[in-house]
Amino acid sequence: MAKPMGWQPNADRNEVLRWLTARQSEMVASVREMVLRESPTQNKRACDVLCSYLAGQFECLGGRVRIHRQRSAGNHLQVIFPGGKGRQPVLLLGHFDTVYDVGTLQTMPWREEKGRLYGPGVFDMKSGIAQMMFALWAAREVRGGLPRPVTVLLVSDEEGGSESSRALTEKIARQCAAVLVCEPSGPGGALKTARKGVGSFLMKITGQAAHAGLDFEKGHSAILELAHQIQAISRLTDLKRGVTLNVGVVRGGTRTNVIAAEAVAEVDLRIAKKADGAVMERRVRGLRPENPKCRIEIDGGINRPPMERTKQVVALYELARKVARELGFSLTEIAVGGGSDGNFTGGIGIPTLDGLGAVGEGAHATHESIVAAELPRRAALLAGLIEAIE
Repeated sequence: MAKPMGWQPNADRNEVLRWLTARQSEMVASVREMVLRESPTQNKRACDVLCSYLAGQFECLGGRVRIHRQRSAGNHLQVIFPGGKGRQPVLLLGHFDTVYDVGTLQTMPWREEKGRLYGPGVFDMKSGIAQMMFALWAAREVRGGLPRPVTVLLVSDEEGGSESSRALTEKIARQCAAVLVCEPSGPGGALKTARKGVGSFLMKITGQAAHAGLDFEKGHSAILELAHQIQAISRLTDLKRGVTLNVGVVRGGTRTNVIAAEAVAEVDLRIAKKADGAVMERRVRGLRPENPKCRIEIDGGINRPPMERTKQVVALYELARKVARELGFSLTEIAVGGGSDGNFTGGIGIPTLDGLGAVGEGAHATHESIVAAELPRRAALLAGLIEAIE
């Protein structure tokens, strides 16, 4: 657990920063190599190719590689680095899958322009992986080795919900003193000290089909019923509690002259407090049809618990601020609505600090990019935290 009151400044951290700054071009080259290896979540072969490449890179740094092979999802990569005895490991957590299909590089090519790096997945979160590598390398070259054991876990399915990797992430995190998540930073490099929990539901309405002209009164429209349910779902939003529900996808009906027998809605749920998860699941599942001739089926639930801003998280954040200040820059914090695998580790009570990855913008968008000059500073921050955490 981080104990900032007992933390002492270490002038040698600036030596680490100088070493990393001198290797900024190598960091850029490392990011480029990853971006050019496209790795969409749903493409196991592409993910496995990148997983093997990363395994080789971490092995060259002295890590003991273990590949967790999967049948349908991409393989997951765990790397164990030995370090000073008597201290718990720190987990560096991230993912190497992206939301972009293979071939995206043709329309969204890698490029360097005005101090920024562009390309699919460069911000979320391949640059964060490069920062992990160089932080570990700097510790070996400048400090003569790691001050504690470090475990790296990179999964292949975070963008798709982490179904195949969640249990592995939680198991490894339970063995660690803290989790440092190298997901993209917030605006201006802010660290993420809270993330909302995420849930999803599939609502299916079954009505009664009929000819819209000949037998209108015999039909019971699933679409009309779904319209009532969408309004009921929207009324469950409670902004003061940080609870939001969004009906993002709607499907239904077959033809304009047929009263729809079926309609479907996909619903996104976000919660700020863990206790609200069970409450909101009950409320969504408790929805009843306005038309008794229609039937409602609801599947789904909470996928990621919230990462709450606990005292442990605040202690990690304050420690990060002290390390950053010693390195010559300041840090801020932010709470965000999106989820990461840090939700899982924070959800089981392991001190977790998120947003330690690159400084940039445009995650999942065509303008996705990072600030190249921030790569050494963020890697130095990571190296400093590995050392400073009690």
